[in-house]
Amino acid sequence: MNFVNRHFPDREIADRVSPGLPASRQHKWPLRYDAVEHVAVCVDIAAVLFAGVVSTFLFQAQKGRDAADLSDMIGLALVSAACLVCLLKTQGLYRPVELLLLRNQIRAVCMAWASLLVFFWVLHGLEVRTGTSQQAALLFGVVALGLLTAERWAVKVLLGKGLSGRKFADTNIVLITDQPPSTNAGLSETLSMHGYCIKGRFSLPPLGFGPACRKRLRARVIDYIRNCQLDQVVVEADPERWPELRAFVAELRVLPFPIMFVPVGTTSELLRHPTRTLGSAVCVELQRGPLTPLECGAKRMIDLIGAGLALAIFAPLLALAAVAIKLDSPGPVFFRQQRCGFNGRVFLIRKFRTMDVLEDGPVILQANRTDRRVTRVGKWLRRTSFDELPQLLNVLDGSMSLIGPRPHALAHDGKFDKLVRNYALRRRVRPGLTGWAQVHGCRGPTPTAAMVETRVQYDLWYIDNWSLRLDLAILLRTPVEVLRARNAY
Repeated sequence: MNFVNRHFPDREIADRVSPGLPASRQHKWPLRYDAVEHVAVCVDIAAVLFAGVVSTFLFQAQKGRDAADLSDMIGLALVSAACLVCLLKTQGLYRPVELLLLRNQIRAVCMAWASLLVFFWVLHGLEVRTGTSQQAALLFGVVALGLLTAERWAVKVLLGKGLSGRKFADTNIVLITDQPPSTNAGLSETLSMHGYCIKGRFSLPPLGFGPACRKRLRARVIDYIRNCQLDQVVVEADPERWPELRAFVAELRVLPFPIMFVPVGTTSELLRHPTRTLGSAVCVELQRGPLTPLECGAKRMIDLIGAGLALAIFAPLLALAAVAIKLDSPGPVFFRQQRCGFNGRVFLIRKFRTMDVLEDGPVILQANRTDRRVTRVGKWLRRTSFDELPQLLNVLDGSMSLIGPRPHALAHDGKFDKLVRNYALRRRVRPGLTGWAQVHGCRGPTPTAAMVETRVQYDLWYIDNWSLRLDLAILLRTPVEVLRARNAY
């Protein structure tokens, strides 16, 4: 058994953290990295309470001293802060690694705060007394959102500065590892960045060490730890040797310190995934769904509201289009065709008929600019994409969404699946009336595999980066793209 670097002097530790900088000049913050999450929660609560006080004084200055009661506003602020912290905490947004993602933080805070404002507005509409007027509450909501946004930016800057400058207060640890010193330099660097000082390092013997060897190692570890200032014990090893590690760690229970396990090797990849519970069983989430239940609900609500409003607004034009199709050529007004949707499920898509044929079988010929099958009215409908509007009915029945990958006919879907890698990943979300690919000019037929692959790349990027803000941007850009009429025929 080898005991490497039994003790690191303070000066040597400082040199490892920031080479060339004397230990006396290492200015540390009085905050440990483990406490960042708790500090962020307290700062959020303080920001909301401060917003309540500021908004009360502003409202009183505008309306008079009796316009708003500070105690009522403080009560509202406390309830709002508690609800906000609970919403963000359940999503894990107070973890330091999440606090560094400013865009995600601002989006999550805005959505959570907007949900709280809607909730309190509904309470006021139901005549539930909150002790605060609507105008004062609205001012409070705006001020609090501004403070929370500014605070998230400040937290991100300070946290990044603390990590890059090794500013967090020292947490003394002993490292017990089965890795050679040349391979665990990355762990040592990561630990020092987060304020962990390795006061001692012990090497585990090779796999299969017996009780006698374990007893000698335990004695040395306990003897060393009892004679130094320590906060934690970190064990770095391959999980495959867990049976003997479990016995070794059990013998260290006499130490009054937390013992952390850092897995290495191939098995450690599994432990990097988040864990969930299935009843009393613990499971590992190998793949996250593209949207959380809350995100699915928000997207579905937007689909229902958007599709309903669009049908109401365009109802007269839809009726005129139906009459024109009927007068122009024989056949039904609507064209129905089987398409591949969410999770590979087949559904019937609805469009205005623009051709004198109704193809829906194993062989379907895509339309082109000189296609003789397109009717006179159909040319105008296809050029303006007005023939797509009946798909709003598909949005209402849940087989489609306003925004998502465009669905293809079953005959083309099977062909594209063989030509383009990862094509099937498009089916992880509902197909859309318009999408990220369409606002980038990917419209019309797809005669080559390269064109299909380009659309798939846009669609997969949309799925991986979905947000309500992105959906809104696509909705606003779609009319502009329709007016440009790129590749529309």
